[in-house]
Amino acid sequence: MSDLLVTDSPTNAAEFTVSEISAALKRTVEDAFGNVRVRGEVSGYRGPHSSGHAYFSLKDDRSRIEAVIWKGTFSRLKFKPEEGMEVIASGRLTTYPGSSKYQIVIDNLEPAGAGALMALLEERRRRLAAEGLFDEARKQLLPYMPCVIGVVTSPTGAVIRDIIHRISDRFPLHVLVWPVRVQGETTGTEVSNAVAGFNALDPLGPIPRPDIIIVARGGGSLEDLWGFNDEAVVRAVAASAIPVISAVGHETDWTLVDHAADVRAPTPTGAAELAVPVKAELEATVASLAARLKGCMSRNGERKRQALRAAARALPSADQLLALPRRRFDEAAARLGRGLEVAVERKAARLAQARLSPATLSRKISQARTLLGRDAARAQVALSSTVQAKRAALRKEGDQLPKCARAYLRGQRGELRQAAARLRVEPIALQARTESRRVDALARRIETAFANRTQRTAARLSQAGRLVASLSYHSVLERGYAVVRGADGRLVGRAAMIASGDRLSIEFADGPAEAIATGEAARPRARSAPKPADPGKQGSLF
Repeated sequence: MSDLLVTDSPTNAAEFTVSEISAALKRTVEDAFGNVRVRGEVSGYRGPHSSGHAYFSLKDDRSRIEAVIWKGTFSRLKFKPEEGMEVIASGRLTTYPGSSKYQIVIDNLEPAGAGALMALLEERRRRLAAEGLFDEARKQLLPYMPCVIGVVTSPTGAVIRDIIHRISDRFPLHVLVWPVRVQGETTGTEVSNAVAGFNALDPLGPIPRPDIIIVARGGGSLEDLWGFNDEAVVRAVAASAIPVISAVGHETDWTLVDHAADVRAPTPTGAAELAVPVKAELEATVASLAARLKGCMSRNGERKRQALRAAARALPSADQLLALPRRRFDEAAARLGRGLEVAVERKAARLAQARLSPATLSRKISQARTLLGRDAARAQVALSSTVQAKRAALRKEGDQLPKCARAYLRGQRGELRQAAARLRVEPIALQARTESRRVDALARRIETAFANRTQRTAARLSQAGRLVASLSYHSVLERGYAVVRGADGRLVGRAAMIASGDRLSIEFADGPAEAIATGEAARPRARSAPKPADPGKQGSLF
């Protein structure tokens, strides 16, 4: 029973190898569809392969079939296939056993129309262009030295590695990657959100805002790149405040994002090259400019030095400039001594003639007072007679005037009295001023002589004061020493003279201070007898 359980059940189905099944399918398909005509849109066409064969697909709105044109057939075709064109292909169906695919081997190709996708794409391009989204005037310039680059692409593809590698080689800097799907129905929404998200970053936030955005994807068919023709993506790129570089597909691939972007790069690697300069070339340029600047400064300095030397040669020397002033100075110095002697002699002669003395001054003052008293008496007599005459005239005229004018006369009398007072004083004051000037001149001469004598005496007194200050012990106190006195005011010169509890007076440079002795006085050490003072030198201050 156990043997029957493990034994395989018998079957009538024949066994085939994979190659046999593939060969059987190939014969079946080729026999059933020996020669067919297929209408569809060319998709994924990139031109003939290096081998000369052409590989692409034919598709409609629901299905697609792989197509191939062999090298010999391709060279005989009158119409060459183009991406997005609707064609009618004549050929035979066959299978490719290596990948279990069926395909049509095209013998003839005829155009049938531009294709539905291409017509939709062209209509969308015209509508967005009419809105001004593709205008060159609104496109921004790329910054020459960006600090941060944002990349919108798939994080797992080869595109991001190519971009990072190229940036690292040219100018290493910070790269931010916003991961998106680059193929499928959600591509348009994710890419537009990524561009808007980079623009919404705070320049001073924890995540730096990029200076350039690169929208990148590898090559593919029109269907693969269709997400980058989405209207939302085009509007997001056109509205971006950050410059955008489009690097979608290969150089022959065009999408609507390429028209809306500020710059289109043929490949993702080319986008990296457009985004950053070459650091080595910048360093070489800076070094070249520095060398040119240094050479220019050196040549300019040399030209200035040559001009200065030429100007110096045209200028006279210092000896030539000072020759005439020196001669005038020597002549004036020679005449100065004799001029001083003559001036002193003249001053001495005039001083001898003046013979200024107190007796002379007293005599002059007495004479001036006598003249002043005589003139004052004369002025008083003249003033009295004038006033009496005026008074008599006023009385006479006052009797003749009506009473209404007497008030005016009283005012005039007051003014006359003031004038009389002035007349009484002015002649005397004038004579007094004259005599006072003479007396002031004599007094100034006496003051000058007294001041000179006083100045000489003050100079001698100042010298004596400085000598006293240098010999005083107060200058010693300024250097940090002190004078100790007992309660009776006597000088304390030894520690043995102080007993515990004695009141002491210590004199410092800024004043005395009271103190009380504590402890026992230290016994002074025996000292050798002082040497006799040299009579020719100053001894100790104490």
